[in-house]
Amino acid sequence: QVQLVESGGGLVQAGGSLRLSCAYSGIAFRVNAMGWYRQAPGKQRELVAAVTSGFSTNYADSVKGRFTIFRDNAKNTVYLQMNSLKPEDTAVYYCNRNPSWSYWGQGTQVTVSS
Repeated sequence: QVQLVESGGGLVQAGGSLRLSCAYSGIAFRVNAMGWYRQAPGKQRELVAAVTSGFSTNYADSVKGRFTIFRDNAKNTVYLQMNSLKPEDTAVYYCNRNPSWSYWGQGTQVTVSS
C-alpha cells in the first residue's frame, strides 16, 4: 500500500526559498516516475515538476528556472527546491507518481506573501 507524506511548506516572503520533501513507502520507489503537484484555492490541481526513474526532469513553464525536483532512491524521498518564490506559487503542494495514483497524501501548504 502506497503512503506519501509531504513536508517542508510554510510562509515565506516573495523572493524566498523553500525545500519540500516527500517520503514514500509502498511499491518500489525507484521504478516510478514521480511528480510534484499543486492546487491553489479555486483552481485545479496541476503538475509542476516531474522526475523519471532515470532522473530526467521536466517542469511547468510557470516554475521553470526557479524550481528543481530531485530524488534520493536510497531514502525513498523526492524533493522540490523552490527559489525566487512568487505570490502565485501559493498553494497546497502534493507529491505523487506521474501519472498519479488515485491516492493522495495530505499535502503541505506553501504561502508566499508579497
